[in-house]
Amino acid sequence: MRVLITRPRADAEALAALLGERDIGALIEPMLEIIPKPVPALELDDVQALLLTSANGARALALATDRRDLALFAVGPATAMAARDAGFADVATADGDVAALSHLVESRLKPADGALLHVSGSAVAGDLAGRLGRAGFETRRAVLYEARALSALSEDAVAALIQGEIHAVLLFSPRTAKSFVRLCHLASLTLDGVRALCLSPAVAHQAEATRWFEIAVAARPDQDALLALIQTPPGD
Repeated sequence: MRVLITRPRADAEALAALLGERDIGALIEPMLEIIPKPVPALELDDVQALLLTSANGARALALATDRRDLALFAVGPATAMAARDAGFADVATADGDVAALSHLVESRLKPADGALLHVSGSAVAGDLAGRLGRAGFETRRAVLYEARALSALSEDAVAALIQGEIHAVLLFSPRTAKSFVRLCHLASLTLDGVRALCLSPAVAHQAEATRWFEIAVAARPDQDALLALIQTPPGD
């Protein structure tokens, strides 16, 4: 079995190694190129906690500040792991989406104790600031990187898809799913022999813009649940 990984390269390489341990082949085809943005020093004196909604944000934050003493709230396990790898010790982990992250913050913190800083890319999914604002929190956003969309599929990816070598495509975000479908259309590729394995219903909604053998959604919005779909027979 061989799957296509659409995550940014740093995350995709770690995932490919994990799949290799399970005797699953992988082709890495990042839909987004992560480009750090030059930013002035972050103002953190009145910030009580940092919010991360991606592993890319964790890596960008580590480059933007030497501070490692603030509490950090991560959207899911992969983001939390990237934050810990970057030296952040006080890391709390939500269940994989913005709603869960907001609920976790509301259960642990008080609005009167200071502002929250959401570290993100130039594009975000979900309204984290709006959710927390309704709970009384001041939430700022620091845009530390740009996720630039791929303009065309690589020759290797096109060939593997045409020759039927790819059994499933791993899709982790709505933007990634939308980009992959668009690029397949540009390359006149059909995917009716390929499974789309999606992290969430929002990701699956974007994948529905083309025809697949199957569109499957993970039981939970985390990597382990998504990978479980690889071994699940179609239709189960």
